[in-house]
Amino acid sequence: MNLPVMEMTDRVRAAVLLSGSGRTLQNFLDRITAGDLPLEIVAVVSSTSRARGLSIAAGAEIPHHVFPRKKYSNVKSHNAAINLWLGPHQPELIILAGYLSYYLKSGHFDGPVVNIHPALLPKYGGQGFYGDRVHEAVLAAGDAESGCTVHLVDDVYDNGQILAQKKVAVRPTDDVSSLAARVFEAECELYPQVLSELVAEIVARR
Repeated sequence: MNLPVMEMTDRVRAAVLLSGSGRTLQNFLDRITAGDLPLEIVAVVSSTSRARGLSIAAGAEIPHHVFPRKKYSNVKSHNAAINLWLGPHQPELIILAGYLSYYLKSGHFDGPVVNIHPALLPKYGGQGFYGDRVHEAVLAAGDAESGCTVHLVDDVYDNGQILAQKKVAVRPTDDVSSLAARVFEAECELYPQVLSELVAEIVARR
């Protein structure tokens, strides 16, 4: 992938974990190419071989691997396999981008692990709240606004420290599809902004 001129020391090595279409990964790659996001994506992990995000990673010549949760006896062994594979790629930042399995970082990794959730946490968060299920819950509750939240990942679903949120108005004519589309637009803006701030902190600590 041809990247714009950018000092390597100003970029941070990142791994992306995904389970679906890879739209967020593509957003990152587009912004990296434009010089707007100081990341070097060094590895991509998927929890399913059906994820379109794998094709995006392959097209960008990024090392990628599939770790199906069902092939491992428990969450611990699943994450151990992922972290063992990630180790040689030396990520400084781990980014969850539509990753639907439980992730727990290695004890040897001291960088941030971040996630974006398609709602204004702590509302509509936790195990089982993902994708259209979140938007369905927002509409069923009659909320006037929704949005997205970038947060640090800890050992509880959607529980880590909130780093930033972006609100989206819920329109009277909204259905799940239209609300999801506008929330994703907000995600495409918010996530790179937060990641750029984290990169600056990581670079400053080197």
